[in-house]
Amino acid sequence: MAETAKKMEIGISTFLEATPHPVTGETVNHAERLRNAVEEIVLADQVGLDVYGIGEHHRPDYAGSAPAIVLAAAAGMTKNIRLTSAVTVLSSDDPVRVYQQFATIDGISNGRAEIMAGRGSFVESFPLFGYSLEDYNELFDEKLELLLEICKSEKVTWRGGHRPAIQNLGVYPRAVQEPLPVWIATGGNPESAIRAGMLGLPVAFAIIGGMPESFAPLVDLYKRAAIQAGHDPSKLQIASHSHGFVADTMEQAVESFYLPTAAQMTKIGSERGWGRPYDRATYDASRSLRGALYVGDPEYVAEKIVLLRKNLGLTRFFLHVNVGTMPHREVLRAIELLGTKVAPIVHKELARLESNG
Repeated sequence: MAETAKKMEIGISTFLEATPHPVTGETVNHAERLRNAVEEIVLADQVGLDVYGIGEHHRPDYAGSAPAIVLAAAAGMTKNIRLTSAVTVLSSDDPVRVYQQFATIDGISNGRAEIMAGRGSFVESFPLFGYSLEDYNELFDEKLELLLEICKSEKVTWRGGHRPAIQNLGVYPRAVQEPLPVWIATGGNPESAIRAGMLGLPVAFAIIGGMPESFAPLVDLYKRAAIQAGHDPSKLQIASHSHGFVADTMEQAVESFYLPTAAQMTKIGSERGWGRPYDRATYDASRSLRGALYVGDPEYVAEKIVLLRKNLGLTRFFLHVNVGTMPHREVLRAIELLGTKVAPIVHKELARLESNG
């Protein structure tokens, strides 16, 4: 009973948003946002959350171009929380440096670092670091292969098509955890789910629209691929990254989160040709019980997380608190509530459901 409840980890993910507030016009500068992030991580650890993840982006509305450095800044100030990228755009990075950075965090934190590797929903890093989008898929496959080799072995011999070969060279420092955990992150690509399953790697799904239950076929693909490849299904880990916000009351959460979310989602939508702006009707539908937005008081957010667990069998839930910039004090309160109110409700309910068979 208790063991099953413990498997459900709850944490925070962020892109270190630094967008203008849609009402006041105030913009948090990058330096302040980075300092705020360290404070958030320390608080998340203090209130018992399991994990904090920072996504990599290279654009003016996000401050998270170097997640490993921010995580390292918090590593020595925390005790239990796991520290991960969410995600590392592996396709445009060097796997040797990625491993070294996160092995360093692992050493400072005494074994709490993870890498979440993805292709990149935002692609600004490709021209910035001299990569072609024509090689989008090939780059990821090749660099994931190298990263996993480095995680497995101190000395590496490897050859690929987009990076110079490595001939029996060591990669240091070595992580405390052997191997250093690597997750595969995907926005819902079936091939990515199958790849993660075949490799026996944990998978994280970005579930930011529609109904989360629609991801059940992808979870099934992932599990079937893992079993066919000979991996133990009981050891598989599945996470979701979902937008949301927690406040003391439903009204406070709903109203304070709407305008920053609408502003940023409309901006991203216009860049990607999604059509009409993000409106209140879309927001309200998404925050319904079966929707993908986890906004409300602690009891309601906990209810939605439990439903997500029932539908997808998750072992980890990331609440992405900032979609657009929120006041720092409100973000800190949301983190506090997630750890002290939401997580205990979720764990108690999952334990009850397990005991009832």
